[in-house]
Amino acid sequence: MFRVILYVLLFVINTDLMTTQEIADRLVAMNRENLHMEIYEALYDTENIVSVENWGEKMESKGLEAIKMKGDMWHASIAEVHDMRTSDPLVADKSFAVTYYMDITHKEGNALGIPAGRSAMTELAIYHVNDAGKIYREEFFA
Repeated sequence: MFRVILYVLLFVINTDLMTTQEIADRLVAMNRENLHMEIYEALYDTENIVSVENWGEKMESKGLEAIKMKGDMWHASIAEVHDMRTSDPLVADKSFAVTYYMDITHKEGNALGIPAGRSAMTELAIYHVNDAGKIYREEFFA
């Protein structure tokens, strides 16, 4: 009897959690709709999130406010978006990867120190999902 009750409780608790596939699909859909900032509140572990940029010198941001500030600086550096695409996700049990393609023009003198002008780039993002069904780590690679 105890096993049946425990199984039912675990099933009820886990049905509210999104699977890694569902999180990946939602992140991709929100990116494609340009809901970049809304992704944080909807899908991230807002207390423990870590973001790692692996462009040149490795940069790590911890906490939701630091990641939002990084995102704000990125968007503020952009003068024009010519094309931006998000791949379908490649999903494992507790992580997934997405490729971003961007063709953008950066502003002169932006806070990130990115050279002004038009550039096209492809970025691989790997997202890690915790047992609570939230993204707790993201890493970006050239």
